[in-house]
Amino acid sequence: MKLKICGMKLNTPEVAQLRPDYLGFIFWEPSSRFFEGEIPELPHKISKVGVFVDAKLDYIIKTATKYHLQGLQLHGHESPEFCSEIASELKKLNNKVDIIKVFSIKEEFDFDLLKPYENVCDYFLFDTKGKLPGGNGYTFDWSVLKNYPSTKPYFLSGGIGLNNLEKINEFMKTPEFKYCFAIDVNSSFEIAPGLKNIEELQKFKEAL
Repeated sequence: MKLKICGMKLNTPEVAQLRPDYLGFIFWEPSSRFFEGEIPELPHKISKVGVFVDAKLDYIIKTATKYHLQGLQLHGHESPEFCSEIASELKKLNNKVDIIKVFSIKEEFDFDLLKPYENVCDYFLFDTKGKLPGGNGYTFDWSVLKNYPSTKPYFLSGGIGLNNLEKINEFMKTPEFKYCFAIDVNSSFEIAPGLKNIEELQKFKEAL
């Protein structure tokens, strides 16, 4: 099980010492975790993921190139064609990145929405539907995923914290867990937006 810690901003080096598989940096200005400045040097095995919400193509390409991102998490209404265009433009620059398309879930979800994205994304990410594109701080009903029709690996996100460890253990015993590639955490491990609680993250990582 991979771990992604998102919303990096104020104590990135300390979080990186925990050796998660992914660190997420939010490039959406309205977010209280909006990242700007320089990303400190990270251990080689940590992949940097940029989070975007309906951003323009040139902004995504420039940001991916500037920060040497290994993944792009698309949290808005990006079309399959747009996802394909991003990958194509980055390929021209010899920059291979993973495309992670986000879908928000509350009590139910139409999985037919995934079909057009099957061939243009490397991963899906399922988050909780709320007022914000992400970081709403509560989980959705994971049993919805029993209807997951794809074999594409996905990230499980949305308000996951230490209090969800038992729930995660139960989820791991279900058929729908088969294609769960990573757990994505953010706001439940924060002292303030972008400032992570290292002790709690360490406990979670060890338990996971």
